[in-house]
Amino acid sequence: MGISSQVRESMLQDSWVRRMFEEGIVLKQRYGDENVFDLSIGNPVMEPPAEFHRELAKITEQLQPGIHRYMSNAGYEETRVAVAAQMKQETGLEFTAGDIIMACGAAGGLNIALKTILNPGEEVIVLAPHFVEFLNYVKNHGGVSRVVRTDDNFLPSLDKLEASINPKTRAIIVNSPHNPTGVVYSDDLLHDLAGVVQRKEREYGTQVYLLSDEAYCRLIYDGMEFPVLLRHHPRSFVVRSHSKDLALPGERIGFVAVHPECDDKQEIIDGLVFCNRTLGFVNAPALMQKIVSHLQSVTVSIDEYQRKRDLLYNGLEGMGYSLLKPQGAFYVFPKTPIDDDVAFVRELQEHLVLTVPGSGFGTPGYFRASYCVGDRTIEGSLDGFRKIAQKYGLC
Repeated sequence: MGISSQVRESMLQDSWVRRMFEEGIVLKQRYGDENVFDLSIGNPVMEPPAEFHRELAKITEQLQPGIHRYMSNAGYEETRVAVAAQMKQETGLEFTAGDIIMACGAAGGLNIALKTILNPGEEVIVLAPHFVEFLNYVKNHGGVSRVVRTDDNFLPSLDKLEASINPKTRAIIVNSPHNPTGVVYSDDLLHDLAGVVQRKEREYGTQVYLLSDEAYCRLIYDGMEFPVLLRHHPRSFVVRSHSKDLALPGERIGFVAVHPECDDKQEIIDGLVFCNRTLGFVNAPALMQKIVSHLQSVTVSIDEYQRKRDLLYNGLEGMGYSLLKPQGAFYVFPKTPIDDDVAFVRELQEHLVLTVPGSGFGTPGYFRASYCVGDRTIEGSLDGFRKIAQKYGLC
């Protein structure tokens, strides 16, 4: 009985993503890296852009006194000015440095946001399929997750959403581009979703926040533009990370941006700064703040990710798998040819192909495969996918 019952329960329901990743390590030790085709985790194989390496070299060659010391818990002023300028350009809203809190990635950002706004027992609506950690983040801060299934195209059903909002609803997590499906919510859908929220706010006399997880907002394909949720609801936070757009997941650098016209904005900003400190993050990493302040308009090659998407998507579709073509992020989320998605993923594993069952994202009957990997891994996985497709009569 060394650990709490809540942690024990959460560990029993631990992330399928991490579980498959760890099992992949064992398989690679047994069969060799080159023979295991790991599509389980969103760990970008791309290196950061050349601009990142130039800024890193500049900092290490011209060390500034005090660069490793504490700064304001909100982050360096110069970094927040740069982020605010980019947010203003993208959204048309009057962002300033005072609206930005630098955070330890999107995960840190979501946790300080939820800690700031949640009272014990209040509800957060999570749309399924959902990123595996959302439920844990809500639980971390005394909230209750209300999971609402999306439609067959993985888009929010506004009727279901409206029926799920009640006087205890405090926030809705919106994730677009979406992990695990790659779906991008349209501007019209975001407008209508915000309309539902505002209608329910008036009905109950409450305030409902939209937490927009935009970790993949730069990874959008086929010439699409990123639809901006902030334009539709003033009680909105944007949470972003540079893990994907700059290929820096291990550096844990991101930010929270609060809508400039949000009610009680200054109190919320103060709360975010307080929670950044008291949750133990203290501040976002100093070196990374200095670097990303010069890289707000820089991203990895979108064309390269689109090419990888097409390689995996076309391969699976050609074998008879049923799946939507991702519009963003770097995952596909096909239906499994049998009802038991865990059994299907285990069968794939016998062919040394690692994916994640849809059950891990709150949606059984599907599986997630990541294409942020080398071409050889994608191409090598296709033989295993084909054998399973043949076994179940897909091709």
